[in-house]
Amino acid sequence: MKYDNRIEFKNNKKLNKKGEYALYWMQNAMRVDYNHVLDFCVRKANEMDVPVLVIFIINKTYMDATENHYKFMLQGLSEVKDELLKKNIKISFLIGETVDKLMEVCEKASFVATEKGYLKNEKNWRQTLSSKINIPMIEVDTNVIVPVKEVSDKEEYAAYTIRPKINKMLEQYALDFKVDSPNNSSLNIELIDEVDFDINNILSMLSLETNEYELYYKGGVSEARAHLKAFLENKLDNYAKLRNEPSLDFQSNMSMYLQFGQISPLEIYLKTKHKNNNDQFIEELVIRRELSYNFVYYNTDYDSYKCLPNWVIKSLDKHREDKREYIYNLSQLENSDTHDNYWNACQKEMVLTGKMHGYMRMYWGKKVIEWTKDYKKAYEILIYLNNKYNIDGRGPNAYAGVAWCFGKHDRPWFERNIFGKIRYMNDQGLKRKFDMDAYLKKIKRIEEFYGQVD
Repeated sequence: MKYDNRIEFKNNKKLNKKGEYALYWMQNAMRVDYNHVLDFCVRKANEMDVPVLVIFIINKTYMDATENHYKFMLQGLSEVKDELLKKNIKISFLIGETVDKLMEVCEKASFVATEKGYLKNEKNWRQTLSSKINIPMIEVDTNVIVPVKEVSDKEEYAAYTIRPKINKMLEQYALDFKVDSPNNSSLNIELIDEVDFDINNILSMLSLETNEYELYYKGGVSEARAHLKAFLENKLDNYAKLRNEPSLDFQSNMSMYLQFGQISPLEIYLKTKHKNNNDQFIEELVIRRELSYNFVYYNTDYDSYKCLPNWVIKSLDKHREDKREYIYNLSQLENSDTHDNYWNACQKEMVLTGKMHGYMRMYWGKKVIEWTKDYKKAYEILIYLNNKYNIDGRGPNAYAGVAWCFGKHDRPWFERNIFGKIRYMNDQGLKRKFDMDAYLKKIKRIEEFYGQVD
């Protein structure tokens, strides 16, 4: 495995040759297989004749995450713990502030490696830690197939500008590999303040907003692979044709597992690349997804209205005072209390299941723009709802999806009221294209599952 272009040294500190272990700070790639960071750590640890210790820091609060986000994450980490045990690698769980906890563990480490950070908080943690510790800190880009800095050194305008750059290097980086076991066991290492891994006990120690509804989707690599297997066997052939039909389930359901790093995009790609009728899915998995990583990595305003292209800002500025037929506040939107039954249904789908059908997610965002007096406020509402209720919220794809509703990665369209030159969507378009009565019945069945409908 060549790491030359996946790794980045975050400081110029020297290896601690007296270190007791190679340290892997696991943060956004919560998996064992197809994990370039773990593979790197095992190789280096064997060279130095030390064991590998994995550390996971659980923050008491994290970016609008609710109890269900943590449950999904911890379910995945339960499998990670078991898989690492088979390799004689210990994963230690600590609760607290990320940098403070890591500083303590780094004192006895030879070096620390972690996944590449793309979001602002991830970058800040890595920058702060690397400046404070006395050992090398290494980032390994493992959550995209082609390393984000190899694809481009700038923010790309749209899919058509990044596609040739990714395709040119895709097979160079889409390399299959297996993570070996280290020569030395770390199972006997004990850390001060590490917590026993019990999901309910850990949840009780955190300061979280509780969810009214239990998890609809379960976390973990085994669940991810079950969804992927069902998709490849039963859905892929008709994915391009039926993926946008809201009443059906022809989507892969991979987004939430990718968001938590519970399955690698590389694993999905390798299992898909030789299948028939895979073009549209690979476009979404590789081009569109890695465009979103490019977006959040190079645009630090990815979570605000300021990230939008100039043509969008100028166009919407001209329509700020346009009259709106309906205006709804956050409470009404959050509680699915609008005149639009289709919109109410997709909001309910997100609240109840932690996932919204992809096409309805676009419609959902467009309507909030239409029903909110101020565009910046509409942006904030979409970020808030998306992050709070979608299991795949708070990640690159989620931020790019909200920005797309406002014209990011899109082109100017015919000018119209409220929307200016950004793409417009309405309920009549839904009716023409899809069986929306069937979609409403689908959501009603989910409500009945949760006892919300008699």
